[in-house]
Amino acid sequence: MLGLQDVTAGYGDTIVLRNVDFRVAAGEVVALLGPNGAGKTTLLRTATGLVRPRAGRIEVDGQDVTGRAAHEFARRGVCHLPEGRGIFPSLSVRDNLLIQARGRRLDDAIAEATELFPVLGGRLSQTAGSLSGGEQQMLALSRAYLTEPRVVVVDEASLGLAPLIVDKIYEALQRLVAKGMSLVVVEQYVQKALELARTVYILSKGEVIHTGAATDISSDEIYERYLGTAT
Repeated sequence: MLGLQDVTAGYGDTIVLRNVDFRVAAGEVVALLGPNGAGKTTLLRTATGLVRPRAGRIEVDGQDVTGRAAHEFARRGVCHLPEGRGIFPSLSVRDNLLIQARGRRLDDAIAEATELFPVLGGRLSQTAGSLSGGEQQMLALSRAYLTEPRVVVVDEASLGLAPLIVDKIYEALQRLVAKGMSLVVVEQYVQKALELARTVYILSKGEVIHTGAATDISSDEIYERYLGTAT
């Protein structure tokens, strides 16, 4: 469904990713883990057209999209939810949902988003930037439902959120999986990612250093062998 083959990418004169192979099958959940500065966000940005690779090939559903603009990836069903919420903070919650709806009736979009996240129903006239961090993440995540993509790429969905809110976010991600979408998750809570994922990639210094089934590795082993700390 989404694949990078021998991809090298970076910014300006700086190379961040080196000869990266990364694949997500239809309906598969992939956890992308690694220490700070490993290149995880750059990999996601490259996989969604925000960063153009210097070398290698990118495919969406078997089609070569290397060098295409980000909106071309979106048209092919790739939804990128970036770190930092990915909303329009100066607009109301209602207007954010209107933008996400992409031609659907606003009332239908609001109904679907508030069925998923009821708290948003009482915040429709509020500016999105004034929501709590958890509510902003819920608003951002609603885009993955309203646009009905084939692949959802989520960068640090739980960053800065209380554990109870993290649980709600992961319940919503599980519902995406149940709808048959492919999912890529970059996550600080390693155990949460392992519980959701089928496959794990671990990135270090811009290179993939481990690929395997999520059931074959524990969070303790990941911390000790790859992240340099113990739980």
